[in-house]
Parts: sequence; C-alpha cells; structure tokens
Amino acid sequence: MEAIFATKPASHSLLLTKLSPNPKHLFPPHQQSFHNIRHKPTRFRPVTAVFQNQHQQDAAAASNHTEDESYGEVKGIIGSRALEAATGMEYLIEWNDGHAPSWVPADFIAKDVVDEYETPWWTAAKKADESALKNLTKSDDGRDVDAVDADGRTALLFVAGLGSESCVKLLAEAGANLDHRDRSGGLAALHMAAGYVRPGVAKVLLDLGADPEVADDRGRTALDLAREILKVTPKGNPMQFGRRIGLEGVIRVLEGAVFEYAEVQEILERRGKGENLEYLVRWKDGGANEWVKAKFVAEDLVKDYEAGLEYAVAEAVLAKRVADEGTPEFLVKWADLEEPTWEPEENVDPELVKAFEGSNNQAQPSSNGPAVVFSNQDSPSL
Repeated sequence: MEAIFATKPASHSLLLTKLSPNPKHLFPPHQQSFHNIRHKPTRFRPVTAVFQNQHQQDAAAASNHTEDESYGEVKGIIGSRALEAATGMEYLIEWNDGHAPSWVPADFIAKDVVDEYETPWWTAAKKADESALKNLTKSDDGRDVDAVDADGRTALLFVAGLGSESCVKLLAEAGANLDHRDRSGGLAALHMAAGYVRPGVAKVLLDLGADPEVADDRGRTALDLAREILKVTPKGNPMQFGRRIGLEGVIRVLEGAVFEYAEVQEILERRGKGENLEYLVRWKDGGANEWVKAKFVAEDLVKDYEAGLEYAVAEAVLAKRVADEGTPEFLVKWADLEEPTWEPEENVDPELVKAFEGSNNQAQPSSNGPAVVFSNQDSPSL
C-alpha cells in the first residue's frame, strides 16, 4: 500500500513531501467492492524535512538548513467532509504514532487510500443501491453524506437522476442537502429529476423540503428546465410520447409547488416585456404586495387585468334574483363598499353563492317581476 504524504500534527513548521510515482489502485473499475476494507498501517517514505523558524530564515543566506528525517504510520481514514463551495474533499486521518487525528486535503493523500474509502460510496450512489447506501450511512465511519466528486456532485444528485425515490428519502434522512448545486452547471437534485424526467422523485424532493426556486448557472429553475425540454421534444412521435407525458407530470408537480405558496387576490400593476413581464400582485393572505413573474400568475387573473376588470373583496351574498334576461344575479356585500350591489353570477365567488343557496329557500319568479330571495343574515332596503 502506498503512503499518505501530508504534514503530521507535530511541532515542525514545514514538512516537505513527495508523492509516490506508482500509486496502487485497490478497486479497478471491473472489480469494485461494497465492503469496508481496512488497509494495514502504512509507513511514510523517508523524506528530507526542513525545520526552520523566523530566526533561521534571516540567517539562511549564511548557513545551511537544519535537516531531519520524519517517519509516520497511517492507520486509516476515519472521516470525510466537503470543502467550501464543493471544490473538493478532505479526510480525517487516524495516525498510528499516537498523534491526534487531523484533517488532510485529498490532494495530499495517496489515491489508493482515498479510493478504498470512497469507492463503495460512489458505486452505491451511481447504481442507486439502497441497501449499500443504508449500510454506509449507518456504518459510523465519519462519512459526509454530502461528499462531492470532481464535478461537485453529491450522491443525492445521482440517485435523483436515476429515479430512486427510496434512495432520495434515505439520503435526506441521513442529512443530505436537498438544494446542493454542483460545479458543472449549478444543477440541484430537482434539476436532475426534471432533466431525467422523474416526476416521482420531484414530488418526494418537494415533500421533503427542496426549494423549487433554486436556479442553475443559467438562471433556470427545475420548472424552467422541464418546460425547456418539453418545448424541444417532438410532438406526434410515438417514440417520444412517454417522454412528453413524463415531462408534463414533472411540470405539474413543480407548478403545484410554486403556486401553492399563496393565492393572488388581484393584479395591481404590470411592468417589463416578454420573459421579463411581471405583475404586482396583492395576496389573499394579507402578505405584502409583490412583483411576480407573469408565468407564475393564473391566466384568468391576467386576462381580467388586461381587460381592465377591477376586483373587490366580497363578504357575503345577501340576495338572489332572476334578471330580465333570465340569468341569475346576486346582491353582494363588499368589504370596502358601504352599499351592496347586484352582480351577475360570473362576478361572484362560487363559494359565497354556495353558502347563500345552502341556507335559503329558492323562490320562483312571479308574473309581476323577478322574485328576490333574501339571506337570513341581512335585510337590505332596496
């Protein structure tokens, strides 16, 4: 076994190291293993180390460096963690010489040592092997569930793309970051579910708390990506029929997550054009008015706004009558108006109409004019 070359947790200020010219590979691609195999204690190769302090640096021009040789034995890797911004990995090394464990960047560790620790994890992730992943997450080996590969991808991204709902749940329960973005495009697990047409995984991720608004490096959410792919997927091609159905399913799931946050009461203003078109909306739950992309606003509200229709808050239906044209009208009590007004049925909230009709007997039109049915709660003067 080749040695790990890194600064030991000693009192020396600098340890010059040299990588092995011929690192061994414990698990060739055709002989990958899921088992945790502890490698035997490894001895450092003898290297010349230079130990110097500031005083020696000042006198370096006049004297030779103090030289020493240092040896150390590595018992194994007992933990891992991803570096900031998913730029790489570092590992917690257990030493055989009595020193406390220390963190060492992957670049300073012999490849075979890292491969022995990491190969079972990535093999399980890239096969969506639930059993192997479960064993590894419960092995108490200090493994970071958000470990990253060379492209900054985590195991969650792989199992999401493969469509394994059970593996997604397993990794989430182990603490995986649901919104982690890789370094090869800024894709998150939801993007993988959208791109590989996995509506079931998309729903699981959202149910677990994944953010549908996370954007990739091109500013696309998972919903944007799914719509983009659907747009270029041929229609009428039997070979693409299943793909289109799957994409439409992903879009419905993601749209549901985006639109369920709040219900729009009315549109107040508009700005922008094309993809940048936005509407200033008032929320029914009383939240602060907010500019929202046009694609996230219900089409009927947009049509009403563009047609110049105004909205008001109705409190109750007070009465019903049949107009001269034979169509029903309702007397509506408004929250922001003193006097109730007669409105055609299409302008009244169906729930208010249902509540009114459920608590009042219906009258039939008389020969002397339209019949009027009043609510029990109010008796307005007409």
